[in-house]
Amino acid sequence: MAKDEYWFNTKTQQVEIGKQSLSVERIGPFARYEDAANALQIIEERAKKIRDEDAEE
Repeated sequence: MAKDEYWFNTKTQQVEIGKQSLSVERIGPFARYEDAANALQIIEERAKKIRDEDAEE
């Protein structure tokens, strides 16, 4: 396990340090706790950016 590896657990909606849960329930890894805590927002923003780029093509 990496020293500072944070994951967002989609089932519990909690940040985990290291791989504590099943892979299908985890998003990450993130280097910072704050990023893991905002994982759903980060994914939503990235998906919107991809959709916008695709729409421009």
